[in-house]
Amino acid sequence: MADVRRVKLPGVGVLHTFVTDDGGKVGVIAHRSGHSDLITFSDDEDGSDATKVSLRLSEDEAHTLAELLGGTQITESLTALDQIPGLSIDWFRVDYEDYIAGQPLGNPAERGIVGLTVVAVVRGESANPAPSPDFRVFPGDTLVVAGSPEKVAKAFMFFRTGSKTKAGVDSPPGG
Repeated sequence: MADVRRVKLPGVGVLHTFVTDDGGKVGVIAHRSGHSDLITFSDDEDGSDATKVSLRLSEDEAHTLAELLGGTQITESLTALDQIPGLSIDWFRVDYEDYIAGQPLGNPAERGIVGLTVVAVVRGESANPAPSPDFRVFPGDTLVVAGSPEKVAKAFMFFRTGSKTKAGVDSPPGG
């Protein structure tokens, strides 16, 4: 794993940088306002602008890029937990067309998904840890769930469609 340097930028946010295997430098400025700047630059001493690139990303775009690259800021914090055999921690971003959008979260066990925990619901800049069953879920929310990989997949199917299985076909007992 790359050695990430973290520098506070007073009044701006935080700069995270690391050096790639080929000697380039990649950085992300996480602004306090929520947007991020993805930057790449040469580590040359001359500071030539010819090798610098900067791309401004909205908060949603930054999350999308992080997911495409295989992780999120929260994922990095929970890497140790993710190494526990049989435990999967995952994030479900709620879209307008998802079944769960506008619905109360409910109790996963009462919905037939025993052994799954909704750890938190992230809404905007705030997290709602251990949400109650009557917590209403809205498009744009991110549900942080923990359970076996099978239970997480079943929960994601339910969140999307209202059914625990593909095409509404029930899974075998114990599934």
